[in-house]
Amino acid sequence: MLYLVVNTPMPAPRILILTAAFGEGHNSAARNLALGLTRMGVESRVVDPCREAAPWVTHFLCKLYRWVTTHTPRLWYRIYLSTDDMDFSRQRFGFMRKPEKYLARLVEEYQPTAIVCTYPLYPYFLDRILSSYAVKPPVYTVITDSIEINASWKKAPTTAWLVTDAYTRDALIRSGLAPEKLIDTGFPVHPAFAEMTGVDRHGPVKPFRVLYFPTSKKPHIRRTSRALLQASPDVQLTIVLGRNIRLLYRRAKELQREFPGRIKLLGWTKRVPELLNSHHLVVGKAGGATVHEAIAAQCPMLVHHLVPGQEEGNLRLLEKLGGGALAETPEQIRAITTDLLADQAAQWRAMKQKLALYHRNSGCYQAARTIIQGS
Repeated sequence: MLYLVVNTPMPAPRILILTAAFGEGHNSAARNLALGLTRMGVESRVVDPCREAAPWVTHFLCKLYRWVTTHTPRLWYRIYLSTDDMDFSRQRFGFMRKPEKYLARLVEEYQPTAIVCTYPLYPYFLDRILSSYAVKPPVYTVITDSIEINASWKKAPTTAWLVTDAYTRDALIRSGLAPEKLIDTGFPVHPAFAEMTGVDRHGPVKPFRVLYFPTSKKPHIRRTSRALLQASPDVQLTIVLGRNIRLLYRRAKELQREFPGRIKLLGWTKRVPELLNSHHLVVGKAGGATVHEAIAAQCPMLVHHLVPGQEEGNLRLLEKLGGGALAETPEQIRAITTDLLADQAAQWRAMKQKLALYHRNSGCYQAARTIIQGS
């Protein structure tokens, strides 16, 4: 008797990546992961259900989030801690109903073989949306911060969590999460980081190029810039104004006139990988994306602004690796920069060496491979 064996081809991977504009780390991780998947020949789609379904509310909440975390971080910390006791499995936020309905339609239309969430509320949406599906696509949750992880991430119903580093994985295991569901892929930094070489730790440090990402606090740009430039005549400063260009441009131009030939101004830029790899030091807030991009470029970092709670773990990671420090006041910034350059920049070279030994610059590919294998 003859049997006809029909080999049914497996569907090509099709990855739906969900992000949110509440913090740049979510968007950065989503975009970079999509780039990694594309370079590996896999179809993906990045969508922000909040922005698509409720654009005005999302825009308002994003502005409010940035204002509160910049100007009243202690208030944000109280809000952050209050989420520990929340039941995210129930839809508690009226303004999120539209995004959840939008996501349900999107999943039905796109038919993904796997779904990736870079924002912690989406796994709860998907748990309700996929409850009636006979065959459910795996759901991967990309945690964009390190070590100090909010309860909303830890309670998420998910196939697996992709985490930024071994310290974070260990902390989550201690909090009760299953080790087999925690995968250390590294933060999904831009693929360009895996192709670039940073400043040579054995090379010259004159000029000492510092990359500075200011917050929207108007007085801080002048105080921080002067502290850096006064630390050593060898310091040359690149200030990335980003979305704060209208707010801070006049003060930045005043600094240029005060320190002729030592300051370069940039607005919004897509050249962050190139900038980090061509500078000796980065000064910025302790957001997940910025910290892990600095680590990927092996560029030591000074944290001048810290959002309590969610960003404290990112600073702790930098400190554990020996690649960064907290410097919240102009006096601290000036003193640490001066120390870094003392004895032919011995401290700076030691920090570079430690980041080189850690060597994490291909998180987008590591995450992409994990998702492809599970889809």
